[in-house]
Amino acid sequence: MLKPLLAACTLALTAPAAIAACATDAEISAFTESYLAKTPARALSPGGSMQDALCSQAKLALAMEPIMGPVVGYKAGLTSKPAQDLFGATEPVQGVLYQNMMLEDGATLDAPWGAIPMVEADLVLVVADEAINGATTPAEALAHISAIRPFIELPDLTLAKGQPFTAETITAMGVGTRLGVLGAPLPVEDPAAMARMLEEMSVTMRDAAGGILVQAPGRAVLGNPVNAALWLRSKGVVFKAGDLISVGSFGPLFPPQKTKGGVSVTYQGLPGDPVVEVFFPE
Repeated sequence: MLKPLLAACTLALTAPAAIAACATDAEISAFTESYLAKTPARALSPGGSMQDALCSQAKLALAMEPIMGPVVGYKAGLTSKPAQDLFGATEPVQGVLYQNMMLEDGATLDAPWGAIPMVEADLVLVVADEAINGATTPAEALAHISAIRPFIELPDLTLAKGQPFTAETITAMGVGTRLGVLGAPLPVEDPAAMARMLEEMSVTMRDAAGGILVQAPGRAVLGNPVNAALWLRSKGVVFKAGDLISVGSFGPLFPPQKTKGGVSVTYQGLPGDPVVEVFFPE
């Protein structure tokens, strides 16, 4: 699972100029301590290249596994043009998903669950087999996706005030991985039809009082949410059966204090118009 990231780490460390930009063991240890304490952290790889950031991410993932469990998939972030513009990025960023971050539909959490906790409407693809690595279109990829799962990601923006928030520092810290709520799986029975539904569906995130926080079409994520998997693949990620793929946010992120006690996300246009929920007692 970590091979692509470790390869990036190895490449960075073989280049003398990049050694200082890949986080040191001490920097990884300090970041991990802040993560556990849910306190703002110093940025990893500030001023470094994306290769340096991936090197730092690989080292951080190894340090996090004893805490968060094994890596079970990948995530794409900054999958919309406005998000990329906000952080000066020209394309999405990649991170990892951990086993222990996954919660079931209807979970209740005491806020704050992180240093700078946020809520976003997302979606997860479940890889059926390794043939997905040869796909070039959403329909081809969906032929090797076993299920679609509604997903509310609960990321942690993590970085202390004044720290640089760039595509590279976001990548170095794993794209804010903290927690996420998985809805019931929807099997992929007709890949071509599912590709159309994912592009045309309407994703709505509501607060606990029913107010609309986000409303966006499926195409808001890279034209089709499955393109997030194809983008990750283009960056060297090699998927295996069972991997989870978080496609990225369908709209703005919100702090839990703005949700009036929780959120629900509805995927109108997918079979059954599924809903996933999470609650934050006030």
